[in-house]
Amino acid sequence: MIDNLSLAISHGLMLLAAFLLLRRPDLDHEPGPDDQPSKAKPSRWGKPGA
Repeated sequence: MIDNLSLAISHGLMLLAAFLLLRRPDLDHEPGPDDQPSKAKPSRWGKPGA
């Protein structure tokens, strides 16, 4: 019984992770050569380029 429960929990978590990864909006966007680069978010750690 424990084996089936542990398999169900682990496979359920892997299924949830795959589902959440496939729902990401940036998964379908690939920037082309003519696209403008997006502004980089300011870093929380230290100075840029340091």
